[in-house]
Amino acid sequence: MRLKRYEDMNLLELDVMKEISSIGTSHAATALSKLLQKEIRITIPEVSILGYDETVNKIGYIEELVAATLVKMSNEVNGLMLFIFKLDLANAVLEKLIGQKYETFMDLDELAFSALEEIGNIIICSYVNAFTQLVGVEIDLSVPSSTVNMLGGVLTVPMAEYGYETDKLMYINAEFIMDGVKLSDGLLMLPDIGSLNGILERLGVS
Repeated sequence: MRLKRYEDMNLLELDVMKEISSIGTSHAATALSKLLQKEIRITIPEVSILGYDETVNKIGYIEELVAATLVKMSNEVNGLMLFIFKLDLANAVLEKLIGQKYETFMDLDELAFSALEEIGNIIICSYVNAFTQLVGVEIDLSVPSSTVNMLGGVLTVPMAEYGYETDKLMYINAEFIMDGVKLSDGLLMLPDIGSLNGILERLGVS
């Protein structure tokens, strides 16, 4: 049966997306580790289909300042990839890359902002590259766009993009571990419903 909404996915389909996400996030951690020349591990991801408020509460709180990188997917899968930096992860990578830490995201200078955008893009590209190899699809990625904004504002972007299809978000909850410390982030993979059906059909679970 073809899905009409994210929340129509059954447990098997969610488990398949979780397995794919586990490999994708592992590739992302490896890419980040190479960039920073630092061992980075990642927790086993959970894939959740959540409403807007639930997603906000999972990641942080609605007025929390975050940095985010957004990339659009096209070709055989259409949709969005959104990576959200919380301040602890941003400072951990910026201190390693440029030797700076920041009190808030509002203090970021141009160099730090550009560095975070590049890291967000590397994480997304690494995840998507692993995804395409596993699923056997071709995905083109747009030039990344980044912002510093309140978490609630950041999450309105995918809701506005696909609100006509679903009022849910596909949230991949995994944490990077550096020097024994878990660092908070948020990754959302948001294929449109037609693309999601195609992915599940290729994997033989729909």
